[in-house]
Amino acid sequence: MSHIRICRDCEPSSEVSRRAFLKSAGAAAVAVGASPLLLHAADNASGGSAESVAKHLYESLSPKQKEKICFAWDYMDPERGLLRTRIANNWQITEENIGGDFYTKDQQAMIRDIFEEIIQPDWHERIYKQLEDDAGGYGEDQSIAMFGTPGEKFEFVMTGRHMTLRADGNSAEHVAFGGPIFYGHAADSFNEGPTHPGNVFWPQAVAANKVYDMLDGKQREKALVSKLPREQDAGFQGAEGKFPGIPVSDMSGDQQSLVREVLQKLVEPYRRTDREEALACLKAQGGLEKCSLAFYSDGDIGNDKVWDCWRLEGPSFVWYFRGSPHVHVWVNVADDASVKLNS
Repeated sequence: MSHIRICRDCEPSSEVSRRAFLKSAGAAAVAVGASPLLLHAADNASGGSAESVAKHLYESLSPKQKEKICFAWDYMDPERGLLRTRIANNWQITEENIGGDFYTKDQQAMIRDIFEEIIQPDWHERIYKQLEDDAGGYGEDQSIAMFGTPGEKFEFVMTGRHMTLRADGNSAEHVAFGGPIFYGHAADSFNEGPTHPGNVFWPQAVAANKVYDMLDGKQREKALVSKLPREQDAGFQGAEGKFPGIPVSDMSGDQQSLVREVLQKLVEPYRRTDREEALACLKAQGGLEKCSLAFYSDGDIGNDKVWDCWRLEGPSFVWYFRGSPHVHVWVNVADDASVKLNS
């Protein structure tokens, strides 16, 4: 039986005190034969990661729970292929909501901590806003799955409307973020206006448009493309690929500096290790100089020439920002272009 729920049209469907308690409890955790939650507190106190919390979560699961949400590393879903690497704009990887009664309170706390470990702290408030706007809040329309075995190859995946996040402890070879990820936001309405009011990710597009504004006439002719790629088009073309838009190598030093600022803004929401891995993957394929930046006239909300849709792409790097009718962003980053996408 497939565990996946898909909505193809993307229809909508006080942590501070808790963390303070966990840190204070961590010192005593081992001495009292602690629950997984307190063991996690000890990990946090000593600099533990999302993966260490995921290990405690896995060990806390009952056989019945494991039957529902745990899979072999290379599990093939009969309808959706390699389930671990799938992304979509609106889906749940398993049927059990993280906010429901399938998980104990301790397990729910660990799941939230894994989630908050993946996102860097400055972005927590913004991501919680996205979840409130798009899904009625954290825990209302998200689910998780776990692949493999902790201590060996292992990956934690969280999905929901406008979300696919992963924590893999470098188990997935060659790829950043544990594999392809997705984020999005419909802040104001399903059909957002030209300024995307309240959209937490729109500043990324504002930064990209500053690059376009800095281009001269001939450069803009190269950069501006008419037809949008299809929604989920985030597969790799490799070194011989024909990337749309203007090559970054054709830009001046000042223009390239702005592109680097855009790149930093793109990876900014994620934890340091994921940011570093994404940049290392890009460097292995030749860096930004091997990428192109494209802006799309299709999908220009309000015909204001502030490009809602754009794409930064290299041999094994795709960051596809599609801001029409609201923001969807498809991300696929690796150090090897032979890695296949499952979407």
